[in-house]
Amino acid sequence: MSGGDDETAQVMTSLGARLRAIRQARGLTLAQLAAATGISVSTLSRLESGQREPGLRHLLPLARAHRLPLDELVGSRTGDPRVHPRPFTRHGQTWVPLTRNPNDGLHAYKQILPAPAAPRTERTPRPEQGSHEGHEWLYVLSGRLLLALGEHDLVLTAGQTAEFDTRVPHGIANAGDRPVEWLALYGAQGERMHIRVRPTGG
Repeated sequence: MSGGDDETAQVMTSLGARLRAIRQARGLTLAQLAAATGISVSTLSRLESGQREPGLRHLLPLARAHRLPLDELVGSRTGDPRVHPRPFTRHGQTWVPLTRNPNDGLHAYKQILPAPAAPRTERTPRPEQGSHEGHEWLYVLSGRLLLALGEHDLVLTAGQTAEFDTRVPHGIANAGDRPVEWLALYGAQGERMHIRVRPTGG
């Protein structure tokens, strides 16, 4: 068997476990993924357990649902270290993925909040706060970022960094009159919380 055949066999052997790990890292159930892809729950289960070998009609909708290039979905190594970000929007906030391996412990994003419709005042509600297990690190690139951490409201500007335990209630908002951009590092649980939970205010 040639080296290329060896690599293909290795990719196919580990593909089911990889598909399961990607789904779990995204915080999706089989039912949710079935709704997003049009693939039945039973078929998804067989693909993940290795009882069925996936074809393009399975892999293409899975790649779209997970926002991953096809080679990254299947774990094919091309030797190219470059990340090709595919920005997406959640509840008015733009996320630009800076890491590509969903099995890694940390996930990096560039995040962008647009300028608010009206300037913040003393009467503007604080951002809604949430808490969960984990740790978070922020670095502001431009604009003014309001971090509501516990009982404190902190305004971070370009070049400033915050690092905190995410068990402390926290929320963010745009504190300026133009878009605010920052880099963020999340563990898998924190990433799911921030992407899936709808923020309010700000």
